[in-house]
Amino acid sequence: MSVYTSPAKVNLSLRVKGKRPDGYHDVDMVMARLDLVDELDFHNSRTTTLICDAPGIPTDEQNLVIKAIIEFEKRYGRKAKQRITLTKRIPQAAGLGGGSSDAATTLLAINELLGTQFAPEELHEMAAAVGSDVPFFLNPVLSRCLGRGELVRPLSAFETWSSPIVLLKPQFGVRTPWAYENCRRKRTVTYDTQTVRGLRLSNDLERPVFDKFPFLACMKMWLLEQPGVQAALMSGSGSCMFALTETHEQANAVAQAAKEQLDATLFTYCGTVNPQ
Repeated sequence: MSVYTSPAKVNLSLRVKGKRPDGYHDVDMVMARLDLVDELDFHNSRTTTLICDAPGIPTDEQNLVIKAIIEFEKRYGRKAKQRITLTKRIPQAAGLGGGSSDAATTLLAINELLGTQFAPEELHEMAAAVGSDVPFFLNPVLSRCLGRGELVRPLSAFETWSSPIVLLKPQFGVRTPWAYENCRRKRTVTYDTQTVRGLRLSNDLERPVFDKFPFLACMKMWLLEQPGVQAALMSGSGSCMFALTETHEQANAVAQAAKEQLDATLFTYCGTVNPQ
């Protein structure tokens, strides 16, 4: 048994540029890893199979882990033959990159386990073929990501930049009267760029997502009112909201208050952005 971990990420900045001929959009993002991780166990096997403990996650070619295996096998010229057990801790459809991270970890793991010694450039090509965010996770240092996301440029000036963080992800199946009543009463949402120790934070996807899910807008403004919060933003395309705080104690207090004041069913996580 060989166990590997794959980290979540947050988008500290996400700017959407023009649409490309291939149907994607050009983006300009700053991404950073979290200490929230999934876990993957690899075993030699007669065939490649994926087992996952989270209900609703596909284990066939729809899953980026299997897509990563397929891309690897194209270069390898033979079957990888791995039984992979995926333990999910990163929530789905949250904008935290769990699937992309699992795919990148799979490429790194089987390259090591099979002794194929593909160069980083070759692994990057495989990762980019699997998904736009996957290349970042091959070496998830705080980076600027361009193109459709596959052009990764580490930000060496912010190599040691770090912050306590609190994540809040709602269960959209729960539509509480409180949420809608308070969203209607809430003051205008701010989309201004926020700055934390030299890093500029913004997300162009907040406006359309908040239009569809006003509770997320309500959450952002609530977060900005909490003691110790330096910035609050949606990660990626959501639905996870996050706040950077001055201390870990403040992050824990925000998480507790969110369950009491917003929604008791929220997924919450307190940890570190860009842990050293």
